[in-house]
This record gives sequence, C-alpha cells and structure tokens, in this order.
Amino acid sequence: MPEPEPARRRPPAPYDPGAAERLTADFAARGTAEAAYAASPSGAALLAALAGHSPFLADLALREATTLLRLAERGADAAFAAALDPLGRADPAASFAQLGAALRQAKRQAALIAAAADLSGDWGLDQVTGALSTLAETCIDLACAHLLRESAGRGEIHLPNAAKRDPKALSRGSGLVVLGMGKLGGRELNYSSDVDLMVLFDPAAAVHPDRAQAAYVRLARDLVRLLEERTAEGYVFRTDLRLRPDPAATPLAVSIPAAIAYYESFGQNWERAAMLKARPVAGDRALGDSFLAEIRPFVWRRHLDFAMIADIHSIKRQIHAVHGSKRGAGAEIAVAGHDVKLGRGGIREIEFTAQVAQLVWGGRDPSLRDPTTLGALAALAAAGRMDRRAAAELADAYVFLRDVEHRVQMVADRQTHRLPEDPDGLARIASFMGFADTETFAATLTAHLRRVASQYSRQFEVAPALSLPGGEGMPGGNLVFTGPENDPDTLETLKGMGYASPATVSSTIRAWHHGHRRATRSERARELLTALMPALLAAFARQRTPDAALSRFDSLLERLPAGVQILSLFQRNPALLDRVAGVLGAAPALADHLARDPAALEGLLTNVRGGSAAALPALVGAARHYEEALESARRIITEGKFEVDVAALEGALDVDAAGISRSELADAAISTLLPVVAKDFATRHGKVPGGAMAVVAMGKLGGREMLPGSDLDLVLIYDHAEDATESDGPKPLAVPTYFARLATAFVTALTAPGAEGKPYEVDMRLRPSGNKGPVAASIAAFERYHGPKTGEGGQAWTWERMALTRARPVAGPAALRKRIAECCREALIIHSGPHAVADALAMRQRMLRDLPAEGPWDVKAIPGGLVEVEFIAQALQCAHAAEHPKIVAPATRDALANLARAGILPQEEADALIRADHFWRSILSLLRLTVGRPRGEELPAAAVPVLIHGLAPACGGREGGPPVDLPCLREQMRLTAAGVRESFERHLGPLPLKGAA
Repeated sequence: MPEPEPARRRPPAPYDPGAAERLTADFAARGTAEAAYAASPSGAALLAALAGHSPFLADLALREATTLLRLAERGADAAFAAALDPLGRADPAASFAQLGAALRQAKRQAALIAAAADLSGDWGLDQVTGALSTLAETCIDLACAHLLRESAGRGEIHLPNAAKRDPKALSRGSGLVVLGMGKLGGRELNYSSDVDLMVLFDPAAAVHPDRAQAAYVRLARDLVRLLEERTAEGYVFRTDLRLRPDPAATPLAVSIPAAIAYYESFGQNWERAAMLKARPVAGDRALGDSFLAEIRPFVWRRHLDFAMIADIHSIKRQIHAVHGSKRGAGAEIAVAGHDVKLGRGGIREIEFTAQVAQLVWGGRDPSLRDPTTLGALAALAAAGRMDRRAAAELADAYVFLRDVEHRVQMVADRQTHRLPEDPDGLARIASFMGFADTETFAATLTAHLRRVASQYSRQFEVAPALSLPGGEGMPGGNLVFTGPENDPDTLETLKGMGYASPATVSSTIRAWHHGHRRATRSERARELLTALMPALLAAFARQRTPDAALSRFDSLLERLPAGVQILSLFQRNPALLDRVAGVLGAAPALADHLARDPAALEGLLTNVRGGSAAALPALVGAARHYEEALESARRIITEGKFEVDVAALEGALDVDAAGISRSELADAAISTLLPVVAKDFATRHGKVPGGAMAVVAMGKLGGREMLPGSDLDLVLIYDHAEDATESDGPKPLAVPTYFARLATAFVTALTAPGAEGKPYEVDMRLRPSGNKGPVAASIAAFERYHGPKTGEGGQAWTWERMALTRARPVAGPAALRKRIAECCREALIIHSGPHAVADALAMRQRMLRDLPAEGPWDVKAIPGGLVEVEFIAQALQCAHAAEHPKIVAPATRDALANLARAGILPQEEADALIRADHFWRSILSLLRLTVGRPRGEELPAAAVPVLIHGLAPACGGREGGPPVDLPCLREQMRLTAAGVRESFERHLGPLPLKGAA
C-alpha cells in the first residue's frame, strides 16, 4: 500500500498580528476569489504568516494575488511550473524590455510560491533551493539566447541554430558557456541570493576570432544588466562574476583555452573548491561539459593532497578577519548579530568541512563528487571518510541554518545572513522559524553552531605536538638538528630511544633541515618536518632496526621532487607514520616499492576494505580518454595491492582475507578494463556480429588465493554469430585475427608499466594447447578441446583438467560466462575417474625429479609442501566429480571441505590439510613481503622476527604473547610437511624418498 503523505506543517503564527490583519483585509477586498481564500483556514494562516513577519512578502502577496490562488488550487509544484511556463514559450527575438518584464514577473511569482511552500511545509529545503535554482537557470538560459541572437545579428558570432526558439537548442554551437558556480551550481540557491556565474567562450565561434573577446565580454556585460537592472517591476537576480580565473586581471568573459591554461598552471586550492559545484546553466552545454572534463584533473587531484587543508582554512581566517569587527559575525559563537553563513559554526564551516574531505578523497573515489552539501556529507559517511554521527550532526545543522538564512532574507528581500541585533528583530526571526520564544530559538541555534564549530575545529585546527614526550618506554628530551654540528643532548636522546648510531641519525636529519634533499628545500616543508620530528623519530624507534628504517625513509625523501604534500599527509594522519615506519622497518621489498612510488602511501589511508576495487570502475569510467583510463587503472591497482600487502604484513588481514582482497582487486581490474579495451579496439576495427569475449581466471586468482606478487593465470574465450567472418570497422579483421589482437591489447592493458610500475604479470599457459594455441580460443574450440559433450574426443591432459577445478569466469557477457562455467563443470564430470589419481602422481614424481625445491624455505615445492596439498584437492576432485559433482570448488580449502562432506576424505584429515594449506600460504606471503624468494638454508636476518611474529599462533604461541623461536617454526614446518606427504601417499600413491621431509 502507498505510504501516507507527510503531514503539512502549519505556517508559523504571526509576529505582528496587526500587519497580518491588514493584509488579510486588503487581500479580501480585491475580489470574490480572494475573499474566499482569506476566509479559509489555510489561506488565512498563510497570509498571516507572510504579513506577520515580512513586509516584502506582504507586498508580494497583494501584487501576485492570482499566484496565491493558483497555489491553493493546484499545489506548489504545479503553481511553480505555471510561473515558469511563460519563459518556456517566450521568443528570444523579443525586445530587451519585453524580455526583462517577463523575467521579472516569473521571478516575483516563483519567489512567492517558494516562500509559501516553505512556510506551509509543502516543500523541504532541497525543494525550495532546487526550485530557486531552476528559476535562475531558466532566466539565465533565456537571457543568453536573446543576447546570442543580438550578437549574431551584429555579425559578431556564428549562430548555426539562430532560428530555434528553445534556448538550449539555439545556444548549441554558439561558443558561449555560462557555468553556474557556488549555490547555483549545486542547486542550493538562497531565497534572496545572487547568482555566481563564470562566462567562457570559444574564440573559433566568433566571426572574427581575433575580436572574439570583445564580443563575448559585451554579451556578459549585457547579461548582468538584464538580470540586475531594477525597474518598477523589481529585478531578476544579482549577479557575481568574480569566480572566473584570476578575476582581478581577466575580462568578464574568458576564452576556454586561456581558462584551461590558467587552471593547469596557476589554479589555487580555493578555486578547486569553487569548481566542485560548477555546471553549465546556459549557452552551449556540451561545450561546457567538455571544459569541465578537461579541467577535471585540476579539481580532482590524482594524489591525496592534505597540504590543501591549510589553504582552505586560511580563507576562513580571512573571513573572520574581515567580519570579526562586527558583533557575532566573526570567530565567536553568538546569537544577536551572528552571521549564520560566515560566522563561527555557520554554513560556510559545514561547506568547507565537506568540500575539503571531497577534495582530499574525491580523486580516488568518484562517488564523493556530489556537488550538494547534504549529498557530499552522506557520500563521505557512506564511504567511511567521515564519522556517520558527525555527518548527521552537520546535515541537521545545515538544514536548520539554511532555514534561518531564508527567514532572515525573506523579511525584506535583502542579501544578508546576519541575525538582527535588537531583541524585537530576533523575536521576529524566532517566530518566523516557528519557535514560541527567543530563548528556545537561541538555545537551538547555539547548539547547532557549537556542534559545527567542534567538527570544523577537529578537521582544521588541530596542531601537532612540537616536543618529544616521555612515557611508553620513550625518554623525553630535546631534539636539535639546526646547528652546524650534532647536538650532544640530542645524541643522548636518540641513544635512549634505541638508535644504534645516534650521530649518523642526527647527521641525516640535519641534512633534511638544511635542504640537502629536494623534498625539504622549501621553507614550508621544513616547518612541517620540524613539527613532525618528535612523532617521526618515536615511530621509527619502535621498530626492530630503527636506524635501517630511518635510512629507508631518507631514501624515500631523496626520490621525492617536493615534500610538502607527503609531510602534510603525515601531519593530518599521525597514525600513518607508525604504519610507514613498520613497513620501512620490517619489509625491505615493500620499502623499496614505497621509495619508487611514494604515492603508494595513499593506499594506507583507505580504511575501507576493498576500497580500491570498489573505486576502480568509477575512476576508469571518469577518464577522458583511453590512455587516462589505463593510467587511472594502473594507479589504483598499484595502490590497492600495496594497501593489502601492508595490512597482511601488519596482521590486519590473514592470508585468506588478503588473498580474497587481492583477487577482488584483480577481478575489478579485469572486468573494468575489458570493455574499455574493447571499445577502443572497435574504433579501429569495428565489431564482430554477435561477437563477445570473456575472461576466465585460473590458478590462485581463480581460487581467490592470490599472494603478494602473484601473476594472473587467464584464459580468454570468445564467441560470435555463426555466419560472421570479419569485423565491420574501417579496418576489418577476420574473426580469429580480431579476437587474437583484442586479447593481446587486453593483456597489454593489464601488464603495461606506468609511472607507478606494472599492474600485473599475466600467464596464459593454461589456455587450450598452452603456448602453442591461439591467444584467444573460440568457445566452440574450447568445448572441443575439453570434450564435455559426449565424453569422447577432447585433447586436454589430466593436469589441464586439474587446472579446470579452479576456473572462474570473471568478465564478459553473462551468457558466455555461464556457458564456459558449464563446459568446465561438465568436462570434470564426464572425464572423471581413477586415472586422474595416477596421472597426478606421475606428474608430481616428474616435478620432484626435474623441478626440485630451491631450499627448505621453498615451501611451495618442498616435499609435503603447498603443491602436494593442492594436488590432493585437485586430483580427488577430478577422480570423483562424476558421483559427487558438488565437490568442485576453486579454493583449495573449500574443495578439501567438500571432499570431507562427501566422505572422500576423513574430516580430521581434511582439517589438517586445510591448516597446512593456510600455513604454507602464510609463510609464502610473509617471505614475499619481506625478502622475496629466499634460496638456501638460511633466511636473511631481517625476515626472521617478522616471520616468527606473523606465524606465532600456528607454532603454539599466542597473539600478543612472547614470540616463538625459529627452531619451533622449523619443527612445525617439518611436522606439517610430514602430515601432507602422508596424506598424499595415502590417496595418490608413493613418492620417492629422496628429498623427503
């Protein structure tokens, strides 16, 4: 059943009953319909609310009595549409005076409807501001169409659609772009707001391009005059063009090439914030969208930019400096005379809080790019970038303060945001807001202001400690690095912190302060470094080898072209220092990656699991062209892999969870890039009729068990219409050639290195016929190769069917993926039997002979190692799939559990094998994170404590307790290998004793 409609709010009781009575009488005297309206309860209440609080609205109600009657008869939405209807039917060829009269009438009627719908509760805040924004956009659009016709008539610009009456159609190809900025851009216009506009133009659209600027500047000037000029009928909108590029030095209209060049070279952070809400509201909208797409990298930075926070906060400090002399308008919370927009705890602080978080994180997560304040707060909370309670408090305060702002402006149609200072004026606003008295209103207002100020302070005004605190095993003490020589007290402090070579550490840091690294040459960088030094040294001192960790940090600084951005990152995120110190101290391989690509730090701030995988489709989708799409994918993949690796190193993700996260990221990369590559490929070679390609994940990716550095085992399969022979593009290709080249292009997209490194290595040896087969196989050839239809024929070897147990289609059309999955399942069922066990045993025997383990730490290949666990699971699936089809599962742990449920493995034995699988993969993961691939008997010293700590639970230690030692770990490895080998021989057959554990 439909939900009940919300109850209408009764308009507030009049503050000035005498004024209310006069308006009611005057309104009733106008005619029979007006008298009936004034006598009705709802009409009388609304007239009383209007006149009892606002002389402006009282005059407007008398002047536009017909509009109020229409509102009562049809409702707010229909009455508003009727007010704008004449503008939709207006002829852009009308005279300046006729057009101005139509615009002013529409403004009066729409303003009255918005006020009445607001006060009666028919419209909420978003409907009020949205309606006012629609009004402004409609007026600007029509005005621009009129001025474009005049300019074309003077022979200044080309106007290919001059005969059109619809302003949007007429403006196409005109070269004019009018961007709505600020609250107009975000569809959040105030009741008595001005409109922030940016006027841009394409010089090529002018008849004489060298005189284009003069033509479009004249148009901009006439637009302002048409909207702002006051007559007996009022005005349309006050207009502000100061948000254009470098307003002090540029004309009212700026060419698009000049604007792009400005933002790319000189754009400021406050201009980035201003562009968050920009959208085309008049002129050639497609050209406007193209411009905004072109400057998207300026607004949404590729890397996290916490240094920007200080710039945005400085704007707020300037506001307080300018307005601070006015009581209640500056840096203190007040009621009388308080500026609810610019004052402490006001609307601007809510907007800045949301916008800064958007600018920091929106480059990585397009879902945060909402131009509305309430939408941005909701998106930030949903993405985990803002505390949900904080976002809700800011949203509630925003709605309340905007309502207050509207009531203040409704009184006399003044563009003001300040509450009255006199008691009578405050009482009027309190009544207008529906409060019974000023005290209750003041208490509610103050509570909102304080909550906003608290949230704003938390983001902008928290300063780091500038001294080294004692406690937690750390000595207090002075740290001096600015002199020409090492300071003795500083050396003692460093020694007490655990640094083995205090003099070397001190010399390194003094070199930073003297600008011997490019990253610390600017004064701002050195200021940040000084503020960070106590926390930085403490973080490195907590590592097992503090000197080595700090030395690796020095290598990181050495590779940075500038340091303000990364040092600001640390300043705004103190916990990040500990994570980075842990990486630099424990994992040289990850430390080297961090030194090569410092932007990987940003992945450590993604506290939402799977954040990179979730953000990848939107980031690639927002790319302006193919190369930018690939670059965006490479960046997010590299950051995402680093994020998971560090979480695994820290113990935040066990090997199973980390494997799933890595696989989800790879799945997202594959499914996102495949259509992008196919679309780009089709621009040259067209499409194959009925053609499509799917990607099948195999190996560790198929089983969602990816380890650090795992490559992608992929098989590419295509389908097409039976009668298709070639593609239909400008450079047609035969079907097999088409898909072979498309497959190559796709693999290149996954593997091509960029500034951040190579996303993945791809292994395609599991495709039909291995390296001898085509890069992409047709679905028909794939089915013939694996022979699932009749059980006869088929060319696949047993090891290939063992690989099929991990096949998982991850991209491509759903129907094709389903057909591939059915082929794999049926092939396993039809070709199952005891021969699979014998073939697997022979294969393992050859591997032990030809590819022996490279040492005891090669836990994948050692006797009883990971390979033998996987062979047990895969061979038994291939042997028993016919009678137990549900045993097939891509992940080894799931397959072993299924084998136990089917009675093929004893439950206790399956549990032991699942533990072994987890144990071996945990060792492999930690070794790859710390030392890569160790060879020989001994591990590098740096890897031992990391490995022991990470594996303590498996060796009988307890989490958080004293770590076990290396002999215990070796013994656990021996027992695990022996158990796996025993299970292998019990189910698959005997293996040679040579090299056995």
